[in-house]
Amino acid sequence: MKILIVEDDARIAAQVAKGLTHAGFSVEVAADGLEGLERAAGGGYAAAVVDVMLPGLDGLSLIERLRERGVRLPVIILSAKRSVDERVRGLRAGGDDYLAKPFSFSELLARVNALIRRSTGEIENPRLRAGGLTLDLAAHAARRGEREVVLQAREFALLRFLISHAGRPVSKAMILENVWGYDFDPQTNVVDVLVCRLRDKVDKPFGAKSIRTIRGVGYVLDA
Repeated sequence: MKILIVEDDARIAAQVAKGLTHAGFSVEVAADGLEGLERAAGGGYAAAVVDVMLPGLDGLSLIERLRERGVRLPVIILSAKRSVDERVRGLRAGGDDYLAKPFSFSELLARVNALIRRSTGEIENPRLRAGGLTLDLAAHAARRGEREVVLQAREFALLRFLISHAGRPVSKAMILENVWGYDFDPQTNVVDVLVCRLRDKVDKPFGAKSIRTIRGVGYVLDA
């Protein structure tokens, strides 16, 4: 899943991007409001984190223009202002959540996950299950049966994508776009390498074959 960060403070943007990447998301950063509006309106993001004070176009105006265009992208507003009036302004502009600076990354991550669950209908159950595997999205933990499986961030993101499409084949291009966040390069083998690593952790130690290769198509995780 891709997250858009619209933040002109390079230090904050880098810290948030690093944390979200470690949590298994692919991240893109826009340093001003106009670039943020263009990227957000283009689609493809699961959520956006938008600062209020931005060059070119302020954050609230950015959100208002998105809503005017019918873009329902979930948005968390970041602001140094903590007053109730400012929070009300942000929510009235079309923001879905509001977080005052300074903030803890763990709280931001929890709010991002909550917004995504609401937008995808996963509110009641932040766990994904398929093929004997369970992903706890809130705890960022994976299990096969009763045994925990330790996954790196990119492995977790790939398994999340496969479980979300359990029983349906997904192409390498789809995986590359959703797990890495960029277009498909037919010369790259990063998808194959990551799938192999994931199989080594969630299938081979258990004598299972949950992730199958479909020649000429891609991969499928059996439901």
